[in-house]
Amino acid sequence: MIPKLVRLSRGAPKDRHKAWDTYWAGITATGPGGEVLWDSGSDHEFLGYKESLLRYLDPALPVVDAGCGHGSFTRALAGIFPRVVGVDVSSHAIARARQESAGNGSPSFEARDMTAPGAGAALAESLGAGTDGANIFIRGVLHVLAPADQVALVENLRFLAGRSGTVFMAETNFQGNPVEYVSHLGATTRGIPAPLELAIRGLPMPGHFGPAERERAFPAWAWEVLEDGHTVIETNPVTGVPGQDRVPGYYAVLRPRR
Repeated sequence: MIPKLVRLSRGAPKDRHKAWDTYWAGITATGPGGEVLWDSGSDHEFLGYKESLLRYLDPALPVVDAGCGHGSFTRALAGIFPRVVGVDVSSHAIARARQESAGNGSPSFEARDMTAPGAGAALAESLGAGTDGANIFIRGVLHVLAPADQVALVENLRFLAGRSGTVFMAETNFQGNPVEYVSHLGATTRGIPAPLELAIRGLPMPGHFGPAERERAFPAWAWEVLEDGHTVIETNPVTGVPGQDRVPGYYAVLRPRR
């Protein structure tokens, strides 16, 4: 299987921005049976986060869904918080998020690279967040970033959170090599499910993000961990095999040290 994976991934754009925008430009269907690998089409995973979100996120502050993609979690957040904004590096992802949110007047969306210098300050100003800041929800983003981009993103989140905001993160934390990972998601020597193949062909190679990676990206001198633990990241049920649409994950709730 390794030669096939190498062949498929060889053509992926090296530029991260181009890779994600090209990927989202080609998506024609989301949800179960759609083309997005990490979209289960269900609110089951989100409901597992809901209690922690309500416990720690101040509803008086806006909530930013960082790396929102087509906005499925943004819309779920808008069901429990009064002001929610989805941001994504891909303008095509934002266009689809707006399209799929038509008729739901609560969330708004904007294209923004949250790893860029000053992105946190610019978004805080755009939101009118002031020194109180904003809450941040981030799911399935950090594990696909290089360590330097993780650090850049987290620094922007620290500025955006201000003195009152909280970060809720949930990430894939599969402890295995790439072959074991794609096999877990349904790849075999006979074939690869279409949403998985699409991701392999066009996107950066994912890693994993657990407690050790969090300690590096969110250093203890700058961040206080309020809660963390194991979770499950739910993916598109492309194979129908029980368990193949559930990936071991890690979640944490953090606040900047004031």
